[in-house]
Parts: sequence; structure tokens; C-alpha cells
Amino acid sequence: MTKPRLDVLAIGNAIVDIIADADDAFLAAEGLTKGMMRLIDADEAVRLYDHMGPAREISGGSAGNTAAGVAALGGTAGFVGQVASDQLGEFYRHDLTATGVEFTTAATDFGVPTARSMVLVTPDGHRTMNTFLGAAQHLPVSALDEAQIADAAVLYLEGYLWDPETPRFAMVKAIDVARLAGRKVAFTLSDTFCIDRHRDGFNGLIDSGKIDILFANEAEIRMLAGAEDFDAAVAAVSAKVETLVVTRSEQGAIAVSNGEHAKVPAEPVAKVVDTTGAGDLFAAGFLAGQTQGRSLEDSLRVGAIAAAEVISHYGARPEANLRALVAARLG
Repeated sequence: MTKPRLDVLAIGNAIVDIIADADDAFLAAEGLTKGMMRLIDADEAVRLYDHMGPAREISGGSAGNTAAGVAALGGTAGFVGQVASDQLGEFYRHDLTATGVEFTTAATDFGVPTARSMVLVTPDGHRTMNTFLGAAQHLPVSALDEAQIADAAVLYLEGYLWDPETPRFAMVKAIDVARLAGRKVAFTLSDTFCIDRHRDGFNGLIDSGKIDILFANEAEIRMLAGAEDFDAAVAAVSAKVETLVVTRSEQGAIAVSNGEHAKVPAEPVAKVVDTTGAGDLFAAGFLAGQTQGRSLEDSLRVGAIAAAEVISHYGARPEANLRALVAARLG
């Protein structure tokens, strides 16, 4: 097998995050549940934007954040996602490629704008996401570059993109191309609402052996396994994948890989400002660690370091030098 050109190729929703501060009273008045993510239509996106306070725009999207994190950690990363031929689409492409991520997917003229997510951040750092998928949900199979997929050590897919049918077909095709090339396939469950809607589909992928590395948080792994007990859920799912990684917020994270177990504590953070992207950057750190030849435990530690950095400021892309932070902690 030839040495891959990319460490990680991520496929996901290309979304611009529009982030604003909000208090609990604002969430209550809008009928929003703190910490949840909901899908909204174009009209609701406009209405909520008009009600929000001053906001900042930062390119986001789960898989895009992970790709940016891999690049920030010294890896080679690519991204596949759909933007429109509009101002936000141009902003997203520039913002992502400026991080060193390869993003060659052509913009679409389908007639819907680039996706955006109105992210409301409360003083305790929790984020409530209101996402209009726009052009992102129209990623077709024809947008895939099969040579690019085959040239990546790990194909990384976000569960959020499984929801619309068109990109789901693209993801299934990408999995087949990656597996044919002998590459690893990683999948993140993304959110409990994704599992609620697609539990059978996700379990179908896992049961058929198409997922090598699975990322989840504590609530997601319990829901996927249909088990209230955390250890029982981990045991059930880890038996079906080569590597299972589960984040547990302030309790750190665990991984099970081919019978090997590893556990790390959460990295200390002086102040949690915005939890947006914590899981995305954790995945970036773990994948960077694995593709760089680090141990299972040290890969978890790299993930914890990256996640701690991103929750210390607004936005889901790293601002500090992640390579320096990892070198200082792990060498």
C-alpha cells in the first residue's frame, strides 16, 4: 500500500458559525433548550438572527473543525463539503484553506445559500446551536474526488451529514472507496438527535464492519447501545469496531482499541468560554496522534489538549499554537 498523501480527509457540513452571547432568559423566551442543536429553515434563520445580539462570524462545521485541528497539529488534512457561490461560501473556503486544509469541492449554484449556524453562548460556556443547512445538505456523489479519498490514511465522517439523503449517498460511496483502498474509516455520532433519527442506520454501518474508529460522547454511546449503564454501552459497541473513543466532559475520555483500554483526565482550563467544537478538536487531536504514531493514551491526551484550547475562547477553530502546547505537555 502506498503512503497516503493526506493524514485525514473529513467530509461534513460546510457551515459558517454566527456566534453571539445570550443569557438563560433569552433562551427561554425563544423556547430553546440550552446545549441542544436544532435544524431550522431559512425563515427561522432570518428571524433568529434579527433577535440575536452582536455576533461574530467564524467558519465551522464539525468535520471542517476537525480538519483544521489536524492541520494545526502538524498533520495533512483535506475537507469535502458543499458551499454556495455566495459571500459566506467564499468566506468559508478562504477561512478553511488559510488553516492549511485542502478544500477543492466546487461551489454549487443549486439556488440555496451557504449553511449557517446561529450559536448562542451562555455565560457558563454552553452553546445552543440553531442550524440552517442550506447548500451543505446538497453534497452529491459527483462532488467526490475518489483519488483524494484513496490517498488519505483516514476518512472522517460526521453524523450530522447523514441526515439528508443526498450527502448520505456520497458518504456511503466515500466509505466504499476508502475501504477498497485499504484506508481507515472514522465516524463521529455528532449528537443524540442524529442517533434518535438514524440509530438503525448507524448501527448498520457498525455491524457491517464499515467503521474502524468511532467517536461518541457519553450520552451518545448510551443511546446508540440502548443501555443506561456506561460501561455496558462501551463494552457492547467496542466489540464491533477496531477503536472506540468516548469523551466524558470534565471526566476526561476513554478509548478501547483491539482490547487495549486507555483513559485520560480532562485538561485544566482557566475559564470555559465556549464549548463549541470541543468534540471536533478532540477528534482532531486523537486522529493526529494516531496518524503520527502515538500510543492510544497519548493520542487521547493530544485530543484533550486540543479540546481544552478551543473551549477557552469563542469559535471552534484553534487560536493558540497546538503543536507547541502538545510538545510542552507530551514532547
